[in-house]
Amino acid sequence: MIWTKSAESANEETEHDLDKLEDSVLVQRAQTGDREAFGELIRRHRRQMFGYAQTLTREPFLAEDIVQDALIRAFLHLGTLDDVARFLPWLHRIVRNQAYSRLRSNPVVRERSFTALQRNGGNEDSTSVVWSNLDDILLRVSRSLADNACINDNPEEHLMRRQLHEMITGLLSCLTKRERQIFESHFFDHLSPQEIAKLFSLSSTNVYQILSRSRKKVARERIRIEVDQYMIERKDLGALKTKILSKTSTFHAPGTWTTVGWAFHRMLSYTDQKLSLPMVMGLTGQAFRITICHDDVHIAGPTMYPFRDILSRGLQNIGWSCRIVETQDKRDAPGDNTNLMDSALLTAAAKEKRPLQEELPAALDLIHRSIDRGIPVLSWDLFIPEFGVIYGYDDEQRILTAMECMQDDKLPYDHLGRGTLEDLFILSLEERTEKDLRSMLRDALSMILDHYHGKEAPTDRGERGLRAYDVWINAFHGGQIEPNGNAYNIAVVQDARRLAAEFLSEINAEWQGGDEADERIRALNAEAARLYRQAAEQLRELSLLFPFPSGGDPNSVENRERAVTVLESVKGLEKQAVSLLEQMNEALAY
Repeated sequence: MIWTKSAESANEETEHDLDKLEDSVLVQRAQTGDREAFGELIRRHRRQMFGYAQTLTREPFLAEDIVQDALIRAFLHLGTLDDVARFLPWLHRIVRNQAYSRLRSNPVVRERSFTALQRNGGNEDSTSVVWSNLDDILLRVSRSLADNACINDNPEEHLMRRQLHEMITGLLSCLTKRERQIFESHFFDHLSPQEIAKLFSLSSTNVYQILSRSRKKVARERIRIEVDQYMIERKDLGALKTKILSKTSTFHAPGTWTTVGWAFHRMLSYTDQKLSLPMVMGLTGQAFRITICHDDVHIAGPTMYPFRDILSRGLQNIGWSCRIVETQDKRDAPGDNTNLMDSALLTAAAKEKRPLQEELPAALDLIHRSIDRGIPVLSWDLFIPEFGVIYGYDDEQRILTAMECMQDDKLPYDHLGRGTLEDLFILSLEERTEKDLRSMLRDALSMILDHYHGKEAPTDRGERGLRAYDVWINAFHGGQIEPNGNAYNIAVVQDARRLAAEFLSEINAEWQGGDEADERIRALNAEAARLYRQAAEQLRELSLLFPFPSGGDPNSVENRERAVTVLESVKGLEKQAVSLLEQMNEALAY
């Protein structure tokens, strides 16, 4: 600790005077042999140097030795520093070089420090990076110069480390020279924005802005590099190709306003499980759903639920497991209504300006794997915020072939998740377990009743199940309904209840068994189908009164009174139907 001791030997007046001097002045004085000036520099920056060394080594005792050696070396070579304003980055480099030198010369310590980092949540093998975490990448970049220090005699490992180093270095190629200097000064030399501001004659505000902009650019570049690497790997494996699945007859069959039901129906048509659209809608629970947003009856209501939970459970009802890649796990905050947005925001050019999604490489892998198995994947928000299917890809052009709301079109790979909601959701069917109709219906009823009784994850923006009708009625009384969104909700719920009635009728037609319990289930089914059919007919009146997309005038007094009367009646019908579904569920339990 000789330099700290030297600083402490100065008298109080000298210390007080030195404390007022800028680093650059102290460096100039230290270059002339002023040990007190150098001691003041150490006092100011020793703690920061120690923290930096400990970040590199994860060993406090080793870090202390490294800092001591670095300070001695800095004093001996201080005369070689031409730009005294760059003393701090210069000192950081000396500490970094000393750390790498010590790690190179002591493999036991190196191995121990790597293990310590793994305990802290990282993966220290420098050939493995948590690419979804930019902070992890920046940490690895700050250590990337240590590659040569950590390489053993394994040629394969040497190549992997060199490729990693090139990949990490490539991240920074997206920055301008000034951006890169500031970025490296902050993330690699560990200078504060205030210190960087002094170094580059900028304001702290400018430094923060440059760092924020640079970080976003590096994050985008990282995803581009990862996608490129993924495509290179596909090429190396001989998997680079074009594959577009032939459309089944189901593609051209009548659909439904519930686009996830439409997508499921088309996906299943590529499997050996051929279910009708009403059966798909009923068994996955979609024919019985309703979510209404408070006040304005926002267009997002029908899709405002956690996709992973609801869709995977619906598929489990019919025996399917699934794999999902997504950017969110809750979707209870509606975005903008794309029908009311500036059309310029829906263009490919607008998508290019939005950030790339972290999960893009994983999503592409899932798409490739499923289509190669001969089954399309379910997608979300490719062209508008609705569900669709991706049924083809072209690796050379990096183009996907997809259909969403009857729009059959192409989509660049890197436009996935860059729609208006900036949300990515891809689902593939995986393995199927054989289930009979009785077990499928039992699981479906359990899910349907959970929805009706509000047992799903809550949402602050609206209400689900039977209580959703009260929110809808209150919105009409409030007089602030958005016409387009209201018309869409009516269309979705009316069509769903029509399919609910068809589903229950089809269950009755296929139901096996002739004992008393089976006869009771048939009777309950038939009565519930009648109620849902009646509800659909009444909701059809509202769909004519409030046609989509124009929406009519839902806030006029006359229309409001009629709508409230219909919704109260529909709620009553569904309440009766739910009671019947509960009785069916109880009968199936035995």
